[in-house]
Amino acid sequence: MISRRGFLGTAAVLASATAVSGRVQAASIPEAASTKTTTMQPPIFPSSGPDYQPVVTLNGWTLPWRMNGEWKEFHLVAESVVREFAPGMKVNLWGYNGQAPGPTIEAVEGDKVRIFVTNKLPEHTTVHWHGMLLPNGMDGVGGVTQPHIKPGQTFIYEFEIRHSGTFMYHPHSDEMVQMAMGMMGMFVVHPHDSKFRRVDRDFVFIMSAYLIDPGTSLPKVAEMTDFNMWTWNSRVFPGIDPMPVRLGDRVRVRMGNLTMTNHPIHLHGHRFAVSCTDGGWVPESAQWPESTIDVPVGTIRAFDMVADNPGDWAFHCHKTHHAMNAMGHDIKNFIGVDKRDLARQVRKLVPDYMPMGSAGMADMGTMEMPLPDNTLPMMTGFGQFGPIEMGGMFTLMKIREGLAANDYKDPGNYKHPQGTIAYEVANSSAPALQRNGPTGQPKTGPKTITPGNNHKGH
Repeated sequence: MISRRGFLGTAAVLASATAVSGRVQAASIPEAASTKTTTMQPPIFPSSGPDYQPVVTLNGWTLPWRMNGEWKEFHLVAESVVREFAPGMKVNLWGYNGQAPGPTIEAVEGDKVRIFVTNKLPEHTTVHWHGMLLPNGMDGVGGVTQPHIKPGQTFIYEFEIRHSGTFMYHPHSDEMVQMAMGMMGMFVVHPHDSKFRRVDRDFVFIMSAYLIDPGTSLPKVAEMTDFNMWTWNSRVFPGIDPMPVRLGDRVRVRMGNLTMTNHPIHLHGHRFAVSCTDGGWVPESAQWPESTIDVPVGTIRAFDMVADNPGDWAFHCHKTHHAMNAMGHDIKNFIGVDKRDLARQVRKLVPDYMPMGSAGMADMGTMEMPLPDNTLPMMTGFGQFGPIEMGGMFTLMKIREGLAANDYKDPGNYKHPQGTIAYEVANSSAPALQRNGPTGQPKTGPKTITPGNNHKGH
């Protein structure tokens, strides 16, 4: 359990991002909260200062803070972590405070923040506050704006937050390796005016990608293009939390992209508008309706919507291989190939051999095939009507009537009103179309079957 007030004083400050140590010599370092929980944690509501609707982080949490005079103090610890991508797969990463990505930092426009960063990595690091407007010496670029933070050192970053919006944090030391190992997090700054574009639910997550060979647990950090694990907050479907929303709520979703490619993020059943980037708020007069938002590399995109259509709505990256797990890009296409003779010969050597791919890959979603240790199926997940056949960057926004405010528990499967589910036609042998219209009518009309509980294969 993470306690907002669970901080204790420890040793004196070791060093600082710039010459700030003299101003805080008497200050103790706040205890660094830590967790290994992989489920979405409740939001932290403000107990003083301006009011705001706090964010919730998919499969993550918000970093607690303490007030020290007029300063809001946080403590990040850069360290080695083990992150479960989904049940059945754990990965050795680098992160912050027990997790990769690190916890979401949350503040208010006008806050004075003091962020302690302790380095428990085997090499030096820094923290860059991506998109934030602050003094140059607090920007976190190792060798340019500050010395690198060596292993065992604690530095301080302190600045007044000048603008609200959605930002990220990540290293600017050995950046390729450290970001490829999972070192990143989100930084959300709420407007000082609590009525400015206020929403009822505010979700946030960051996208990262990894190349992890089947049966292993360490990313290949030098990879630039051929990734096989596409994650939201270092989780893949079916390990990504659903997003519970009350019908009629005004919803904001904030997405950061620190992968090596863009992501067209699509929500079914709704339209929305981009409300914010890492450069600031988009004027309402400049917004237009969308159902898919492209999130470029190294950017933030936030969208606002009204949840006016109940159901379990798919929310995913529309690059299809980004919604799959451990996908190899050299898979051969055998659609239409008759492999029966080959299968008979192979079974003489491998009795359990099963040819696949002649009719597509859907069988992968239903079969429980042997896999290497610490490896997820390429297509997985089951819903109330059968296999979902997804992975990677996929989850559900679950919109329900009657949810309590700030209730983020999974409401379960959607109960469809009668007559609103796609259904099977009993006689699928429809008469062939004629150029001049049908020559006659069938003796009986097509019979329909209302779906029941058994929908195997649909």
